[in-house]
Amino acid sequence: MSTSASVHSAPLLRESLIELPARERARRLLDAGSFRELLGPFDRIESPWLPLQGIVCQADDGCVIARGTIDGEPAVVAAIESAFQGGSIGEVSGSKIAAALEMALRDCERGKLVRPVVLFETGGVRLQEANLGLAVIAEIQAAIVALRRHVPVVGVIAGMVGCFGGMSLAAALCSYLIVTKQGRLGMNGPEVIEQEAGIEELDASDRRRVWQLIGGEQRVASALADMLVDDDADAVRAAVHAAFAQGVPAMHRSEQVDTFLQRLARIDPANVTPQTLRDVYNPQRRDASNQEQT
Repeated sequence: MSTSASVHSAPLLRESLIELPARERARRLLDAGSFRELLGPFDRIESPWLPLQGIVCQADDGCVIARGTIDGEPAVVAAIESAFQGGSIGEVSGSKIAAALEMALRDCERGKLVRPVVLFETGGVRLQEANLGLAVIAEIQAAIVALRRHVPVVGVIAGMVGCFGGMSLAAALCSYLIVTKQGRLGMNGPEVIEQEAGIEELDASDRRRVWQLIGGEQRVASALADMLVDDDADAVRAAVHAAFAQGVPAMHRSEQVDTFLQRLARIDPANVTPQTLRDVYNPQRRDASNQEQT
């Protein structure tokens, strides 16, 4: 899939994926009528740690796991609920994602391919469960790497929270990463950068600047995500289908270590702008732009 690919929906009436809760996001990506939730709210698999700190639990711990089909093929969708604790990953929510991916892996190893999709809306590890959350994020990452040998693992970052922390590494491990303009992707969020490095480094209140640096459009332009889509449920669904149609990439982004090290070496710390990052990380786009100008 070309890193410059873009999908735009034609209908005037759109259903915003961003405005949907996690459960409905998962339902919209699966074939109509195929949605079946695993470990749903009525199973009451809750965090045992949050009540100890005076925090009200959510019955699904902010993570929805759904089985169904995509284009008639078996699929599993893990959707993180940004409205609960900022989509942070704790022991239970992370274990649900890891277990869902590991179940899909076992099916794939038996010859039954399962299409995995992860809807990332997370600030990273849940601070109240830091060590347990970090451990389970590592399990998620390991499961993605093992699973993508058999079938593409598709990640989606739509908004409102974006994808940060250890889960940004999980997103980077996906075979294909689909983003909207409203989505954001980075190891550290703007507030953390401002807190640790000072407002001179990044003013977290400067929304235009933040999206220029880590927004979905910038991440696709700098080859750190694969497809830019409108905030439209049908457009995102079409992009997910297109990603699976591409099959397993010849080389995943995380396997291109030498390429990315070479690009990093070309960055001038004294001249970091959205455009310089695009030029360094996506030289094909830069060369094509230069040819058009000449």
